[in-house]
Amino acid sequence: MPISEDWMPWIFGLGLNSLLAAIAWVVPKKLLTPAGLLHAWALGVITWGTLGWRGYGVMLVYFLVGSAVTRIGMERKEAAGIAEQRSGARGPENVWGSALTATLCALSAYAVGGTQSVNTWTVVSLLVLGYVASLSTKLSDTCASEVGKAYGQRTFLITTFEPVSPGTEGAVSLEGTLAGLVGAAAIALAAWAVHLITPLEIPLCIVAAFVATNLESVIGATLQDRYSWLTNEIVNIINTLIGAVVAIALVVGIQAWFGVRL
Repeated sequence: MPISEDWMPWIFGLGLNSLLAAIAWVVPKKLLTPAGLLHAWALGVITWGTLGWRGYGVMLVYFLVGSAVTRIGMERKEAAGIAEQRSGARGPENVWGSALTATLCALSAYAVGGTQSVNTWTVVSLLVLGYVASLSTKLSDTCASEVGKAYGQRTFLITTFEPVSPGTEGAVSLEGTLAGLVGAAAIALAAWAVHLITPLEIPLCIVAAFVATNLESVIGATLQDRYSWLTNEIVNIINTLIGAVVAIALVVGIQAWFGVRL
């Protein structure tokens, strides 16, 4: 029985990610823990199956740049006790803390795309924008945090602007903020280059990432120490969800207010 074309992206994603996982397993420099590798494999299969090579490429940019940024100033951060655990190697909690929102957007876009609705194109486009904005937000957060911890000259608590040590929950710095904007732009530009979003949606992703990253700092400064369940991974999910919602809301608002289709 011939294989349906609908299954081909999933079969290709399964083969590609299995090959990449096998390579990652034997290379000496580990970017993922063994369990993290298994979960990243599942994430890769889902991403390719739902959004194809374009969505997969943007996710790959996030992973590679994010992993590289985590290692910036590693010796300095380890000496100060503020480095990521396992020298930055990602575990399952990191994979889904970073990419759960993006995965839900991708699965939703795939499900909606299979229906015969008058507004299918619009809904799918918004969900794809949410996918991109969530990854822009997470890379923005990673760049802001890691660069701020390594090179932030003056670090302030976002709620009071009181000087605090780098690595403090809710701390921000000029260097980290600028790095976060660059990280958000990198994902948005990569998504535009592969035609996932339009040029006018690039600044919207950057704005959404900026808003979400700063709101995450507020959560870190005010709530995270109060509730044991509010782990870094949960905060990351909230952060990326805010980024996706803000980007979608901006597009809907602009289209409704100005009658412009982005």
